[in-house]
Amino acid sequence: MNKIPPFDLTRQYQTLEAEINPVVSEVLRSGRYIGGNAVSDFEQAFSEYIGSTHCLGCNSGTDALYLALRAFNIGPGDEVITSPFTFIATAETISEVGATPVFVDIDLETFNLDSGQIEQAITPKTRAIMPVHLFGRPVEMPPLLDIAQQHNLVIIEDCAQATGAEWEGKKVGNLGHVGCFSFFPTKNLGGCGDGGAVTTNDPEIAATVNKLRQHGQPTRYIHDVIGVNSRLDAVQGAILQIKLRHLDSFNQARANIAQRYQELLSPLAHLVLPTAPPQGKAVWNQYTIRVLSEGSENRRDALRMALQEAGIGSMVYYPRPLHLQPVYDHLKATEGSFPKAEQACQEVLSLPMFPELTSEEQEQVVQTLKQFL
Repeated sequence: MNKIPPFDLTRQYQTLEAEINPVVSEVLRSGRYIGGNAVSDFEQAFSEYIGSTHCLGCNSGTDALYLALRAFNIGPGDEVITSPFTFIATAETISEVGATPVFVDIDLETFNLDSGQIEQAITPKTRAIMPVHLFGRPVEMPPLLDIAQQHNLVIIEDCAQATGAEWEGKKVGNLGHVGCFSFFPTKNLGGCGDGGAVTTNDPEIAATVNKLRQHGQPTRYIHDVIGVNSRLDAVQGAILQIKLRHLDSFNQARANIAQRYQELLSPLAHLVLPTAPPQGKAVWNQYTIRVLSEGSENRRDALRMALQEAGIGSMVYYPRPLHLQPVYDHLKATEGSFPKAEQACQEVLSLPMFPELTSEEQEQVVQTLKQFL
């Protein structure tokens, strides 16, 4: 049996090699490795794709979140509501600007924020809500937008895993006040290194992000605020512009793979399969199942070991929720504070998912699951 990785970046490069290599060579020959047309052309193309009026490339998805928070002057004494079931960068950036992350439990069906619990978490210090479109499935945004309007809050979308996802025909990153994207290689739109972007329709926020990402300078060598060095490299801009042209077809391939998993795995007991909301369009950065256990044995961990022994890679996103991370001990959250997030951490397993995954490989994954379950 062939070994199957959880994702394989080499296959996508092989399909795009003839397109990518010439544009990379062109950048290298130009001597313009920071900024320039390679970056500005990608920013224009990406803003058109998302539907926003502004796109500002930056060093990473983490920096995109940080820059967005700074642009709204969120800092010490402020609170930002977000999910405890996500990558550390979401909460980390809130802490980096001096604000406090306030966690709200998730909906186990979607792994996204439970909008019904948000209002009770709002205090006079709350400045923003940071929903995470986790695993490529969009957050149900209308309730969040209503809450934000009622309480005069900012919505900063964490779109790192959901480039191309939609809610009611509108792309994530163009639903709240700003969208924050990651172009880490394993993302739906992934570069060949780190990269990120902030999208917005607010010209003042765009100008502030632009200033902050360039050492706080509105004009060269004039600095009116402490900023950072967070720019998208020209080589990454050139590569991302090529990949952007193929993004919809890559996302459709992911959707086909997800549908095939649904069909093949639906008869199996002890599994809860992910679903896409009817009002939304998922882009399946991960295909994450829940493996239900009985008694004290963790069936998820045993299944992952069985997959590994069969040469099949899988991932656990995430083994520990953010409120139980040592770095957030000072928030005084205890085990049981957010029970659904904690349950998810014990049950989730992400199966191989990338556009080039073959039907034969899927069959191999499914057969191993059937043998175990």
